[in-house]
Amino acid sequence: MPTIGVALALPEPWAEQLQSYRRSLGDATADLIPTHITLIPPTEVPEPELHAVREHLDLAAGKHTAFRMHLRGTGTFRPISPVVFVTVAQGIGESEQLADDLRKGPLEVELDFPYHPHVTVAHHLGDDLLDRAFTELAEFDCAFEVDRFHLYVHDDVAGWRRTDDFPLQPAAG
Repeated sequence: MPTIGVALALPEPWAEQLQSYRRSLGDATADLIPTHITLIPPTEVPEPELHAVREHLDLAAGKHTAFRMHLRGTGTFRPISPVVFVTVAQGIGESEQLADDLRKGPLEVELDFPYHPHVTVAHHLGDDLLDRAFTELAEFDCAFEVDRFHLYVHDDVAGWRRTDDFPLQPAAG
């Protein structure tokens, strides 16, 4: 049964910058996970239902407009989870509304934790490396327009691969 995820991809040069940073920490999964902001966490979907999932994602995309995303500084989920992330300074509400709409119909999934948009930069590493990431990326700052989200399918060898793009409505003005 395929495992899918839905996310906002970071544009270049920031996607590669953060992925390279994650790689530099020795994170073995860095090359298997594109730099992203999760909207729908990994979810198993029976192959015959993938068409309905794509239709659902397309309909949801049509209900949302493009928005500005500003990433700045770092945060952590420790001690609950060994994760350091880049924080979302602008675009939180839009991400939350989009994620909420996506978690309906064929993608109605229970979340283990409340939805919190972020970009993971260190995960399941030692405390020293998590502390290092938290400090070294504290000044990280970028902004970009989010005009689409993406469907990813997990491959056991290649990791997460983007298969579909879902354009949002153009922003007014």
